[in-house]
Amino acid sequence: MKKIAVIGRNGQLGNCIRKIAPDFENKYEFIFTDSQTLDITDESQVNDFFYDNKPEFCINASAYTAVDLAEKEQEKAFAVNAEGVEFLAKACADYKTVFIHVSTDYVFDGETNLCYSEDDFTNPIGVYGESKRKGEELALEANPQTIILRTSWLYSEFNKNFVKTMLNLFSQKDELGIVADQYGQPTNANDLAEAIMDIIEAPQKTFGIFHFSNYPETTWFNFAGKIAELSKSSIKLNALTTEQYPTPAKRPKRSTMCLDKIEETYKIVPKHWENSLEECINILT
Repeated sequence: MKKIAVIGRNGQLGNCIRKIAPDFENKYEFIFTDSQTLDITDESQVNDFFYDNKPEFCINASAYTAVDLAEKEQEKAFAVNAEGVEFLAKACADYKTVFIHVSTDYVFDGETNLCYSEDDFTNPIGVYGESKRKGEELALEANPQTIILRTSWLYSEFNKNFVKTMLNLFSQKDELGIVADQYGQPTNANDLAEAIMDIIEAPQKTFGIFHFSNYPETTWFNFAGKIAELSKSSIKLNALTTEQYPTPAKRPKRSTMCLDKIEETYKIVPKHWENSLEECINILT
């Protein structure tokens, strides 16, 4: 039975993979790790883990994701999102393991009116995006059998995320200001987990960078409005500009990603974000 190592069992994506793992129990043995059982920033720990387990696939669902805090904790962000990724990729190369690494739309600066393709120039505008781009580069250099999945605006029924934050605030406040001039694609982490398993199941593997998210693009304001509608909240939402809601880290104004490559290569058809959001809201409410 082939082994799948899942790094980061307690994050949103890790939890979503754990949720569907029983569907594949007759085909794969899943090995889930967290930061306590495997510190990916310790190369010797990573090498020992691969020596002991020798997985055929490794899914890196771990990351430093505190976008604003990364501006202060640059060393920590790069340790997890770049150096740790390199250690995993090198170990995967040593054991001929397919490496599936999750990255972000924040590798782009957002200064475009078009969607970004996988080949477009990356130009992150914050430490988080810089650390994730460096992780991409190091992974591709270290292991030719690497698949990078860039995703965006990830949410689920697990952990802290925009959807759960909104639901919490809706129950506490009468009105709320939401940024309305930043565009992206909300993505249900459950859909990303299923896409990863579809790639693992594919008889032929194409390596490199792929974009995966739900579609089409929307704004944080419209995203929040749909959350309110689906949760039957009476909250009043006020549209804000980015200037009216300053944050320590800059966000891309429009980080919409083109999704045709993953559909053409792996026959993975992303869902409409409103449909996936409704599935999540039904779980949470």
